[in-house]
Amino acid sequence: MNRSTVRSLIDERARNDGGQPFLVDPEGRRSLSYHDLKNQAAKVATGIASRGVRSGESVAFAMNNTPECVVCLVGIIYGGYRATAINLVAGRETIGYVLAHSLSRLILTQPVHRTMLDEALQDAAFTEHANDETAAMPMIIEVDDDLGVIGSNGAAGGQGNGDEAADALAAGTDGLLMYTSGTTGRPKGVVLTHANLLAGGLNTSVAHELTPADRALCVLPLFHINGLCVTLMAPLVSGGSVVLPERFSTSQFWGWVNDHDCSWFSVVPTQVSYLLHADPSSDLPPAARGVLRFGRTASAPLSPELHQGFEDRFGIPLIETMGLTETSAQILANPMPPGERRIGSSGIAFGDEVRIGDERQQDVPRQSEGELLVRGPNVMDRYFRNDVETRQALTSDGWLRTGDLGRMDADGYVFITGRLKELIIKGGENIAPREIDEALYRHEHVVEAAAFARPCANYGQRVEAAVSLKPGHAVSEAELVALCEAVLGSFKKPDRVHFMEELPKGPSGKIQRNRLLALIES
Repeated sequence: MNRSTVRSLIDERARNDGGQPFLVDPEGRRSLSYHDLKNQAAKVATGIASRGVRSGESVAFAMNNTPECVVCLVGIIYGGYRATAINLVAGRETIGYVLAHSLSRLILTQPVHRTMLDEALQDAAFTEHANDETAAMPMIIEVDDDLGVIGSNGAAGGQGNGDEAADALAAGTDGLLMYTSGTTGRPKGVVLTHANLLAGGLNTSVAHELTPADRALCVLPLFHINGLCVTLMAPLVSGGSVVLPERFSTSQFWGWVNDHDCSWFSVVPTQVSYLLHADPSSDLPPAARGVLRFGRTASAPLSPELHQGFEDRFGIPLIETMGLTETSAQILANPMPPGERRIGSSGIAFGDEVRIGDERQQDVPRQSEGELLVRGPNVMDRYFRNDVETRQALTSDGWLRTGDLGRMDADGYVFITGRLKELIIKGGENIAPREIDEALYRHEHVVEAAAFARPCANYGQRVEAAVSLKPGHAVSEAELVALCEAVLGSFKKPDRVHFMEELPKGPSGKIQRNRLLALIES
């Protein structure tokens, strides 16, 4: 049995489980069996080959979460091309840079995004970074519901199996190119091989004990690693299925779970907060919870208050995990019930090795803070066209420096305490912003919270924070500052708390702490 590539896994599923459902569209536009998935992916691969794209070259996808997006994404990888994810909310300058830097030959998209892509290809970020290899502007192909425009000259691609483009496909072949949002400078392109993608799906499947009977609800964008590797690759690896709405909706979330018999879902802490503060009338009826086994959360640390509040209200185990683009998503996960879940911890390693190291990457004692290091088959191959960053991130013996600060307890559970680049250094003392975040989340009306540093003549930096509140509720700045002082003491309490309708977030829903100061000062 050959499962060395995404293509070989899809072929195996089509042979052995061809009639079983893989993708369910809650809007009723299109659903796919495993047999359909293979045929449609092969159609896309053949169509790309007919456009003169060579195996191993970059083909971008810029699409909302739809069945067509899944088919195009999988078809690119199936055909032996490097699927380049375009973050639809990144802005035209970043999109222009990614299209130039990735050396994309084609862009598969939907009509609604055509104007944005045209503008991105005219932006200075594209023209400045396009070199001789990208002298030819990438071709934009608008994909219709029947995938009928991918073949040459506007004709549908053939019904072949894509062999023309995949004759050299192997485990180490580039499968995905996904750019990290980054906190400063240009985003970095993370290259994940077929083996990396399969390992990412397998780690999720093993940690959550997934079987062919499980059905995921995917409410995160497929241009983000959580949506792609966790709720698309994990069902593919485990032989399960996935329900794919176009976007997250607080009011429709539990209806999707109920109507389509979802047994698990993956969300981010912001979505946990939205669901927790939503009107109870849209909740999942208690009688309908028999199929739903668990929810999982990742992409950012989950405050203990949100975690406990969610489980108390909905009666569903919420499994905190941690992952990165560079690790094909999941690194850590709390065990499934009846295993011990530790509130505040991202869990233990599944399928990879983790340790906590000092500035020289040497192990620190248990319960001591240091940088989280990861090694395993899910760790990226490299940063695309960036040898310097690759050498800085990957040690000579294969450990990835994550940039995350944390500590490990005696049983191997990891507790993330912050980011190396996000620490607030006040009077020479390090303050982890997450401490302030969690104190603010203790207030029942705080929906979003993020602390950040502001330059200060006396201390070097001082602590400030931004919050958004539950609609229709008022809280004073003094009340929130007093809450933080009671929890953390006067030194760590924020000097100011700023109120915003919504905090800035990236494509996964993760709050972008690095943007807060500029937004508040503007």
